[in-house]
Amino acid sequence: MAKIRMAQYGTKHGHARGKMQAMLVNPDVEVAGVFEPDAQQREKHQSGEVTFADVHWYDDAEEMLSDDTIVAIASEGNNAESLDQTEQIVNAGKHVWYDKPAGENWEQWQRVISTAQEKSLHVQMGYMLRYHSAFRQVAEWVKSGFLGDVFSVRAHMSTNISHESRTRISHHIGGIFFDLGGHVLDQVLWLLGRPEKVTSFLRNDGGSVEPFKDNTLTVYEFEKAMAFISISALEPRPVARRFEVYGSEGSAIIVEPFEPGLKIRLCLNTAKEGYSEGEQIVEIDGESRQRTYGLELDAFLATLAGTQPPDRPVSHELLVQETLLRATGVISS
Repeated sequence: MAKIRMAQYGTKHGHARGKMQAMLVNPDVEVAGVFEPDAQQREKHQSGEVTFADVHWYDDAEEMLSDDTIVAIASEGNNAESLDQTEQIVNAGKHVWYDKPAGENWEQWQRVISTAQEKSLHVQMGYMLRYHSAFRQVAEWVKSGFLGDVFSVRAHMSTNISHESRTRISHHIGGIFFDLGGHVLDQVLWLLGRPEKVTSFLRNDGGSVEPFKDNTLTVYEFEKAMAFISISALEPRPVARRFEVYGSEGSAIIVEPFEPGLKIRLCLNTAKEGYSEGEQIVEIDGESRQRTYGLELDAFLATLAGTQPPDRPVSHELLVQETLLRATGVISS
């Protein structure tokens, strides 16, 4: 099979280096090059970044976008620029491996998706937890009814970031929740669907870079369930990251840290499917962050080749972004 030529638009996203590395080592990908609109950022990578050392750098975006041999582009600009860049990619007729989140302009994101559908293009969001075996196992248990009727999901995904990062993210309504919330929202909504009501507590409790929201809790109400997501930028390292699902017949908690996700605490009302009644630890192979980038790319390429449908339908990619913007108050809840 001929290699798929891919390029990368932008390098300021926190996952940009890892996504480029995933493309470079994938035997089915030929990396055509990278374009970074910020000259200072471009110079920094060209002079000192090993990952980009041997990659061709485009002088302008059009050189990359007009190249008919490039089939797909990884969209890796920062959160303030990536939606505009992704729209350029789609308008140029190329598939997009798009790193989260999909901007703050809901109408524009819907337009990008509509254009992609008209052009038969695949847009895949870069939510890496989709490819963690622990999260996939929990989702399988939920969707099969193994845990009964799910009534509660709790997720905690905090971090501790620099003053520079806080300043950059402070431009976005929702602060640290806007930056990280999509990862766990992707999981919650895959399990429970669209929430009927969203209530958010977005606070600045660290006392720096007001109005950066550095301590957040969002609550989602469904017909017969609730979900709670807490994300802070203030947590001492090593940060605790948890994902918990509670159902009428059992519960499943991915034991922290959920990356690489090596253990699930499973508790069942009754023994079934080879598992015992009560509490037990289920061992999982788990994946490193870089490994999940590779799995993301494998799925993206398989969809382009027509050997598998997208791991998430377009409706889900829209739902995650809509719910994220409901939680940050950008659109009405």
